[in-house]
Amino acid sequence: MSHTPGGRARVALTAAAAVSLALLVPGSAGAAAGTPTVPTDLYNALRACSTDPNAPLFVGNGVEVEGITHHTDPSVTRVTAQFRYWPVADPTQVSTVDRPYAIPGDEAATRLSSLADDTTYAWQMRTVDPANGAGSDWTASCYLTVDSTPPSAAPIVTTPGYPDEQWYPGGAPIEVRIDPNGATDVAGYQFSWRGDFPVPTADIGPHGIPTYHGVYDDPESAVRADSLGAPATLHLTPPAGWSSGPLQLMVRSLDRAGHPSPITNRMIFVLSTSPTVTSLTAPQFGRPVTLRLTPDAGTQAISPVVSYTVHNLRTYQDTVVPAGPDGTAETTLLLKDPDGERLEVTSTSANGWKSSNARWSAILDTTPTITSTDYPEYEPAGGVGVAGTFHLAPKVDGSLIASWTYSFGWGTEQTVPAGPNGEADFVHTPTASGWTDMEVWATTRDGIRLASGYYTFVVN
Repeated sequence: MSHTPGGRARVALTAAAAVSLALLVPGSAGAAAGTPTVPTDLYNALRACSTDPNAPLFVGNGVEVEGITHHTDPSVTRVTAQFRYWPVADPTQVSTVDRPYAIPGDEAATRLSSLADDTTYAWQMRTVDPANGAGSDWTASCYLTVDSTPPSAAPIVTTPGYPDEQWYPGGAPIEVRIDPNGATDVAGYQFSWRGDFPVPTADIGPHGIPTYHGVYDDPESAVRADSLGAPATLHLTPPAGWSSGPLQLMVRSLDRAGHPSPITNRMIFVLSTSPTVTSLTAPQFGRPVTLRLTPDAGTQAISPVVSYTVHNLRTYQDTVVPAGPDGTAETTLLLKDPDGERLEVTSTSANGWKSSNARWSAILDTTPTITSTDYPEYEPAGGVGVAGTFHLAPKVDGSLIASWTYSFGWGTEQTVPAGPNGEADFVHTPTASGWTDMEVWATTRDGIRLASGYYTFVVN
């Protein structure tokens, strides 16, 4: 089969209610009030159970089974959930497990242990009233097969368009062929660019009913084999934001119970497909900068770029910018971080290809300019009790500055308002001779503290 992962999807188990109805075994029509009734909503390993003996669920040993008990008397708050199970090949070998103190209307569970590998079992459940020992009818049988052995070999992974250790241009989805390598019980494959493999999960809803999310619900990380023990073919694009260089694809096989095989690592050598980021205006703090985004020529020739994703490395926010017919785009960024901005930019082509990332940064100097004719920097001057004037001027647009804060020797901070052009003067009278350190920073009208500046002078 050929499989091209698209958007991430999670498929809910919508058939749970229908399965529950199919499991009901009718009780006597005229049962008296105050009797236990047949359990509903049967699950094993968090999946709705199979009532088809020819299509059992495959599970590991020690599987958990569960169902909802019921009682016609609403005042009954505790019942016993009773389970029985047996190997289908030998129905005489019946085992029974009681789960006391079950709450009517909620899932009650138990674990079936000491199950034989590669064996199919049937199990049923009923509700028992502990007050008088009365029991409901048993549910219809659920069927499961125990598989405790993972696939015997790691899969073989080949990429026909990218031979071993050879660099090739990117721009088109990468064909990946996966072979089970002789393992006959392989049901599917998981793959990952980053080394993490999702595991099955379940959302537990009202009354403890699970909604199962299997690994194959996500086409960006798993694919079913063409048939049991068969290969599969993928067409993958690199992960968003990959850096130029070799890509490592990790693949493992899964059997029907979900046991993984050893991992196969495949190195794919892809040349850079990064776009180019150009500033059309000079970066200045507090002012917008216009950036032009230009696609890699080879990537654009294979499939037109339709958009760019701009990732801010400081705020971790993404902005998607549509591309024009020629694949270029422009975007405007307000530079409001005193330390500057750092961005990663990737392009997305019409065929789904995600480029390697391009980086752009703006280093902004928001420190003040500090001068004094009375106390020049690093020079002896003035004296104890001799007042001196210090002038503060911004290196950014002065109309943005609201005030200046300064301190001597990292002592008490003092603040003075900025003038119309963002500058300010203040007078300081030293109380001691010797070296004196001063720290100064500006605060903008938006309340942003800019970078500190330092000034050292010597008092006679």
